[in-house]
Amino acid sequence: MTAPVDTDAALFEERRRPLLRLAYRMLGSVAEAEDMVQEAWLRWQSADRAAVGEPAAFLTTVVTRLCLDQLKSARVRRETYVGAWLPEPLVESMTTEAADDDGLAGDLSVALMLTLERLSPLERAAFLLHDVFDLDFDAVARALGRNNATCRKLAARAREHVRASPARYPASPDQGEALTRAFLAATHQGDIATLQGLLAADAVLVADGGGKRPAVLNPLRGADRIARFFAGLARKHADAVPAAATLVRINGMPGFVFTAADGLPQTTALEIDGDRIAAVYIMRNPDKLGHVRAG
Repeated sequence: MTAPVDTDAALFEERRRPLLRLAYRMLGSVAEAEDMVQEAWLRWQSADRAAVGEPAAFLTTVVTRLCLDQLKSARVRRETYVGAWLPEPLVESMTTEAADDDGLAGDLSVALMLTLERLSPLERAAFLLHDVFDLDFDAVARALGRNNATCRKLAARAREHVRASPARYPASPDQGEALTRAFLAATHQGDIATLQGLLAADAVLVADGGGKRPAVLNPLRGADRIARFFAGLARKHADAVPAAATLVRINGMPGFVFTAADGLPQTTALEIDGDRIAAVYIMRNPDKLGHVRAG
């Protein structure tokens, strides 16, 4: 005899992935996003189903409000954060098929996450709910507890920031992998000339150690400066630039993960623009790498 289907649980599972993506974009943390969705599941279990007209909208509202509450305490932590802040890396195998989401709905890039981080929590929520998750402004207003006009203004301000970000032209998977392998080899060898050829002239390097592990405190800008930085590492700290690493996708971008000399994982994501590396994002903060396994 077939066991009865728990329709309430099945409905929630259908929404779990988009809820996680919403929470991750709001918080920039894998662990916190999972906590918000788990709390939403508990509230869904105890909710009066007869009073829930649109389950998807109900769950989206719950997760949004949980994230806004979480951001109140996160703001204090960010004000005292040591060095540059990056979102927790989303690491996938190079062979994992890309998500079905198209356009901005599927964009979890570090560049977008950094843009969202510069918005106020309400701007971020209004933009994500309307522009990314396609809720109308009446639904956004109910989720945020604000009127329709205010939510339109919040989303418009956020949209201006997102549109102001430079357009990128990502490489194909094969080209991204080739650039990653070339970058990995050049950093290990401290090959300044090759690195300068791989990097865009205005490339930027951002490293997040969170004050827990050594990392450059401020972004490095320019191909020459970044190339010389890696050459210096190869010369003085060879174990910081491995000869081999596991190639992965990080927030949809090519990159690699390896175990550093201190025994902890480290991720490096490469943002590609055309045939050059436009940005290098290095995560060293152990608090943001608990879900990452090297090799």
